[in-house]
Amino acid sequence: MRSPRTKSINTPLSFEQKRRLVRLAGFLSAVLACGLAYAGLCTALGFALPCLFFTATGLQCPGCGVTRMCLSLLRLDFGAAWRYNPGLLALAPALAVLAFLTARQYVRIGTLTPTRFANALTVFCIVWLLVWGVWRNIV
Repeated sequence: MRSPRTKSINTPLSFEQKRRLVRLAGFLSAVLACGLAYAGLCTALGFALPCLFFTATGLQCPGCGVTRMCLSLLRLDFGAAWRYNPGLLALAPALAVLAFLTARQYVRIGTLTPTRFANALTVFCIVWLLVWGVWRNIV
């Protein structure tokens, strides 16, 4: 016998859950469209927005190279993507898990309040990015 907390994988979504799922799909579609439009502009113009942190300090932030990394990923050139920002590319699976957990929490109960695991994963990602940001400027 299943515990009361366990839900069957085939349990249908409620009307509210379906509504949240549609809202989430719309948001993700808009983010994807903006990202692809920016990638298209960068490719067509050969110009991307400069990093303000790098411009002001001469140091690379943890996100420096992310535009070139994403453009390389769109071309399926994983080697180039790794060269542009290996710290963030290595962190991508953890960020994907965090995004999935947040989306699932939102669809299921309608809140963005993170679970204990999501909080721990967020702290890990922040520490990783801080260490990566320091490391890439030292080496």
